[in-house]
Amino acid sequence: MPKGLIKREVAARVLIGLFVAQGAWGGTIEGRVTGGNASEDLSNIVVSVEDLDGPLPSPKTPAAKEMNQEALRFVPHVLPILVGTAVEFPNSDPVSHNVFSISEAKRFNLGLYGRGVKRTIRFDRPGVVELLCNVHMEMSAYIVVLKNPFFSLANGDGSFRIAGVPAGRHRVRCWDERQPARELDVDVPSEGSVSVNCDFRSPSHENKNSRGSGKIVSGGK
Repeated sequence: MPKGLIKREVAARVLIGLFVAQGAWGGTIEGRVTGGNASEDLSNIVVSVEDLDGPLPSPKTPAAKEMNQEALRFVPHVLPILVGTAVEFPNSDPVSHNVFSISEAKRFNLGLYGRGVKRTIRFDRPGVVELLCNVHMEMSAYIVVLKNPFFSLANGDGSFRIAGVPAGRHRVRCWDERQPARELDVDVPSEGSVSVNCDFRSPSHENKNSRGSGKIVSGGK
């Protein structure tokens, strides 16, 4: 075989290997989170694959995210990010704020700053970071720092979708600030999707569609 053709074949194999390693040919986890009230807004529940360690699917630095301070609220209330992500904290209010956290995953204090000022901090450790304001005690929010990119923030009706997950049995975690987290063992196909129901209403449940079982994890954070 000519050398040029060999080089092209090797390059193609490398690209295919990288494509597969990045989960581009993986399956999809989709389903719904259910709570105790049919009219409840479930948009702040984070669903994530817990047993896949990084760097997946790319070693590149994640794009920065934003946690705004507006109308004396943090916006959004829950922000899931990949570990290593920098989060910007702009102040859009006409009053000063002082964002801080004493959470184990990230302890920091951004100090007092006024409208139009933006401060940034990088989150380099997985875990849940509760945000507070030293000036306005009613303000609170959460940044959920995750170790791989396979996660989703549920929609208001509880539906979610995580694409490109490598095939195999994985542990899926459903996190809610108001109650203990739920975990499910899910069999992900190499192609297509698997349906998952994460039910917060019952103390324990069987997830037949995912051919796995669910359990409560002590502590919602």
